[in-house]
Amino acid sequence: MNEEQQERGSGVGRRQFLAGTAAAAAVAAASSALPGIGGTASAAARPNILLIVTDDNPKQTNWAIQKTIAWLGGHGVTYNNGHVTTPLCAPSRSSIFSGRYAHNHGVRNNAASHSLDQSTTVQHHLKQAGYRTGLFGKYLNSWTLADNPPHFEEWALLQPGYVDAQWNVNGTVQTINGYTTNIVKNRTLAFLSKSTTDTRPWFAYVTPYASHEPNIPAAQYADTVVPSWNGRPSVPEADRSDKPAYVKNATNTLADGRAVRQRQLRTLLSVDDAVQAFKDKLTDLGQLNNTLVIYIGDNGFQWADHGLLGKGTPYSPAHEVPFYLSWPAGGLGSGTTDNRIVANIDIAPTILAAAGITSPTPQDGESLLSGFNRDHLLVEWWKQGTAGVKDSWASYVAKNRQYVEYYDLHTDASGSVSGTGQVTFREYYDLVNDPYQLTNKLYQASPADEQSLGIPALAAQLAADRQS
Repeated sequence: MNEEQQERGSGVGRRQFLAGTAAAAAVAAASSALPGIGGTASAAARPNILLIVTDDNPKQTNWAIQKTIAWLGGHGVTYNNGHVTTPLCAPSRSSIFSGRYAHNHGVRNNAASHSLDQSTTVQHHLKQAGYRTGLFGKYLNSWTLADNPPHFEEWALLQPGYVDAQWNVNGTVQTINGYTTNIVKNRTLAFLSKSTTDTRPWFAYVTPYASHEPNIPAAQYADTVVPSWNGRPSVPEADRSDKPAYVKNATNTLADGRAVRQRQLRTLLSVDDAVQAFKDKLTDLGQLNNTLVIYIGDNGFQWADHGLLGKGTPYSPAHEVPFYLSWPAGGLGSGTTDNRIVANIDIAPTILAAAGITSPTPQDGESLLSGFNRDHLLVEWWKQGTAGVKDSWASYVAKNRQYVEYYDLHTDASGSVSGTGQVTFREYYDLVNDPYQLTNKLYQASPADEQSLGIPALAAQLAADRQS
């Protein structure tokens, strides 16, 4: 059974600091009427929230999402160092919902979706605070289609697919003919339109299946010519002797990477159309200014980097993702770039801060509206079952370096962990001089080499992060 079936720290620049300060001031103003900690601002002050999460969306897909970039990048913030903390669908989405690492929310693999404590989710907190909540598209892997998604008032839940798929629409399982990205778009537009008669602020979680395999594009984009691509130094990397066995044995080629890239770009063109339609609708409704919009991929994807296709690895293309935010009323609408290390775990804290809600449960992420600036990020992934060729791993990821440990650990369908925990392989990359992760400096390194690289301190920090 494959993984899908189981399914970088410099300081904040002055421009980014000022943008964050403006946003924080806006939040404070919006929350001036709060009755106390944990209260919410008045409905008139609280922003609407549009959260768009794409599927297996690599960072290097700008060509296909130009309308999205023009809106959210040109009138918002582009996060140049956006990551996910577990490069796998259900764990990443659970981190988006809860603001927590997978080792804290429990969804360590794609089979363990029901391990998520739904009372810790952003949709739960928003619904309790009086938000109208809607879900349109994919939810969590291994979620039974007939089970209604908790804390959503309205939904069109997709059984993953591209054409004539199965859906759970507000409790009724049915087939809806058509291209699913367009259906997600139209259902979301109908949800937004209801704000003409329902004055509550709203939260829309919008999650098309694109650009997941099999990456079937809409008919009008089936033959669209995409820009040529000659790979990058990591594609496919001829000498992988310094890598773990699953990488040394990988066989994917530049041609394989080109093929999946072409399909992904074509499917994302429909997502871009949908995002433009959302902008147009918000403009018509007069809600564009005070809607917090976030766009992120649930994980990245390797285009034959190191001979690998897919996700679930510690290499940058798997956990780096496109990440945009726009909220003009919150001071984030002027087209800035933010170079902080940010991640999917920061989304829930950001949304709750904007809405004036204090989470009653701990969160690992930080609000993007604040001036936080982490120097590194924990990225982690677990092997499901015992048959896979890749061990569980965890990684210390900074802008200038990355340290990886693989472990004798595996998870079961509930996300519970077994194994000795013994370290089975290690990697260290100088991301300044080796951004494509070609040279593992720990391969045949001496103890003195490890000391000079600072490995003992990195290993200690990684251990602490995994227990935090």
